[in-house]
This record gives sequence, structure tokens and C-alpha cells, in this order.
Amino acid sequence: MKKVLIVEDDPNISQLIQIHLKDLDYDIKVRNNGREGFEEANTNPYDLIILDIMLPEMDGIAICQRLRALDNFTPILMITAKSEEIDKVIGLESGADDYITKPFKIREFIARVKAIMRRQDQFAMLAANDVKLIKFESLEIDEKKRKVILLQKRVDLTPKEFDLLVLMAKNPGRSYSRGELLELIWGYDFSGYEHTVNAHINRLRAKIEADPNNPNYILTTWGVGYRFNDEF
Repeated sequence: MKKVLIVEDDPNISQLIQIHLKDLDYDIKVRNNGREGFEEANTNPYDLIILDIMLPEMDGIAICQRLRALDNFTPILMITAKSEEIDKVIGLESGADDYITKPFKIREFIARVKAIMRRQDQFAMLAANDVKLIKFESLEIDEKKRKVILLQKRVDLTPKEFDLLVLMAKNPGRSYSRGELLELIWGYDFSGYEHTVNAHINRLRAKIEADPNNPNYILTTWGVGYRFNDEF
């Protein structure tokens, strides 16, 4: 049975979500303030965290950032009344896996939950059967432990930075468009947010490249997108 934590201070919203997720036979727990939600998420294992941004005591962005800093990579679906583009970008770049705004249609919400669960099942299956350690020169990627070592030192990556690196490193030489990376990493067509991919690539280069302006690992394919160097 999948376990879902809902961190939402609006009882009407949390009750609506509970009703529909229980129909999917999910085990649901609810917390109505940010501090309690963070403590619950950091203490017990969950398959998904549904997280409001505007919460008492600790907001959803802070919760997401703190969980990721503690190497908690439970998928997070952010839900909020805010609809401005900058809020969506901040939510995703803080480590959230998806983002939906109120008011939302329950069918779309459930579809996104199912998509996240489906991706997690796929990742788990691939991790069980695939190579766990990827090496290129002084760069080592431990996919199972979600750990990156460069020059014998650990590199701290956000979940999306790590997923981007693993995807490209496992397919060196293949060029990915920004749209493809959005689809593969974020899980669905996030049309219009290609600049989010650019931002993640730039930060990833800053962390793993000796000279981000002259990268050795993550290369630009002009007119297409990005690829991992296959000439090692």
C-alpha cells in the first residue's frame, strides 16, 4: 500500500484529497501546519508528500528545501493558491517534483499523483536491475545512494540536478532537447518552462565542471540542447 503525507492547513482541501486518494487504496496521513508536516516527513517513510506552500509555522518551500538538504528524496507535489510563474519555478527548483495551483480539477490532480507514483515504480525497477555506479574520469555517480563524488569529494546536488546528470551520463553522446528533458525528468510536458532546464544545467555545471564556461562533462549541442561527453 502506498503511503501519502498531506501537509495542508485548509481542511476542505485536505479532506477532498483524502477522499479521492483513499479510493486508490493509499494510506493517508494529514498534518495541518508546516512544522508538524516537516517532522512527520523527516521521521517516517512515505511514497509521496502533498505539500501546500502557504502554511503556518513553516512554509512549503522551506520544508522542501530542508528535506532535500537532509537527503530525503521522497517525491513532493506542491499545491498552492499562487499561480505566478516565479512561484512555480521556485517551487520546482527547491526540489519539488510537480506543482499544481488551486483551484484544481480533481481528475488532473489524481492524474499527476498517479504519474509521480508510476515514475517512482519505474525508477525502483531500473535501480534494481541497472548498474549502480557510473564513472567518468574523476566523476563517480552512485545511482542507488544518489551520491556524486568528484575528485574524491561529495558534491551536493538537488534531486532534479541529480536526475538530469544520471539521465545524460547513462546515455553519453545522446543529445536531448530542453523539451525532452522536461518530459523525462519532470514527467510531463511543462511547456514554456525550458528556462528551468537551463537553470538546472547551469547550476549542475557550476558544481561538477572545473570551468563551467568550458565544460568537460555536460556539453551543449547547438540548436538542440545538451549531451553528456562520450569521448572519455
